[in-house]
Amino acid sequence: MSMIERILFPVDFSPSCTAMAPYVIRAAEMFCAHVSLVHVCDLASHNGFELLVRVPQEIAEEHEGIAEERLQSFLEVEFPPAASARILRSGEAAAEIAEIAQTGRFDLIVMPTHAGRFRRMLLGSTTAKVLNDAECPVLTTQHAEGKIPRPLEHRVWACAIGLSQDSDRVLRMASRSAAEVGAQLTVIHAASDPDALNVRRRQLDELLEKAGCEAAVQIATGPVKEALLEAACRSGADALIVGRRLGAGSLGRLKDLTYSLIRDSPFPVLSV
Repeated sequence: MSMIERILFPVDFSPSCTAMAPYVIRAAEMFCAHVSLVHVCDLASHNGFELLVRVPQEIAEEHEGIAEERLQSFLEVEFPPAASARILRSGEAAAEIAEIAQTGRFDLIVMPTHAGRFRRMLLGSTTAKVLNDAECPVLTTQHAEGKIPRPLEHRVWACAIGLSQDSDRVLRMASRSAAEVGAQLTVIHAASDPDALNVRRRQLDELLEKAGCEAAVQIATGPVKEALLEAACRSGADALIVGRRLGAGSLGRLKDLTYSLIRDSPFPVLSV
C-alpha cells in the first residue's frame, strides 16, 4: 500500500493556488495518488448593499451557487472533474480543511503560503492553522506563482533531523516515502557546537541504523535554520521534510523552527 493514496488540494481561486497545481500534479504522479479539490466559502459574509435588498438566506444561497460553479470549472484541464472530486464546504476555512482531511482519510494536503505583513500572515492565516491542526502531512511552498517545479525525474529530498524524541518517526516516514518513489534522501542535522560533531554523528548513525535508513548524512554548523536550509540547498534538494507533531496539545504543532523553515525555504517543505 502506498503511503500517499489521497491528496487534498484546498483552493481559493487565487494566483498562488493556481500556481500550486503543478506541485499537486507532481506529487500525485510520483505516488499514483488521487486528488480532490476543496473550497470553503464564507456564507455569512455580506456587504451592506446586499443586506439592503435581500435577506441573508437568499444571499448565502447565491454565494454558495457561485462558489459551486467556480469550483467545478477551476483547473478542470489539470484536474478533470470526472477524476478529481470537488468538495464544497462553508465555515472557517482551516477548520473545515483539517476536518475533511481527517474524516476523508486523506494522506496529504498540498497548499501554498501567502506573504503578508504580520508574522502569522507570512504563511497566511489559513495555511498556518492547517499546519497546526491537520493530522496528516502538509506540503507547502511560498511564492508558488514565481517558481516552476523541477522535472518529475529529479527526486532529491532532504530531511531535517534534530535528534529529539520525534526524530525516529520523522526519519522513518522520510525514508519510507523516498524509497517508495525512488528519491535520493539526505539527512541533515544542524549542530551549534562544533566540539560535539563526533557525538552527533554517532547518534545519527545509530538513529539511521535503528530506522533501517541508508541515507547520506550531513552535519551543518551555525544557526539552526540557516544551517539546515544552506545544507539542503547544497544537496540539490527539491523538497525538505521536517517534523511538526512533537508539540501537539495546548501549544499546537507549529513550533518556531518549523514555522521559520516553512516561511523561508526556497523549495517546498513537507511537514509530517
